[in-house]
Amino acid sequence: MQTILTTIQVVLSLLLSVAVLTQQRGTGLSSTFGGSGTFYTSKRGAEKVLFNATVGLGILFVANSIAYLFFV
Repeated sequence: MQTILTTIQVVLSLLLSVAVLTQQRGTGLSSTFGGSGTFYTSKRGAEKVLFNATVGLGILFVANSIAYLFFV
């Protein structure tokens, strides 16, 4: 059981890292340095799918961590 949960944890962590790194960057501090950060855009298409996948992977990562804590 321990090897299965460990393998799942490694795979989830890699997928979560890739999902976070491939997301489009927000405005962040750009308004401080002269950029326009005054408008709000909604997520559409692939950006929305990637955002939802990141949230789902994060939830699975936490659930697997809790399962690892109690079953090993």
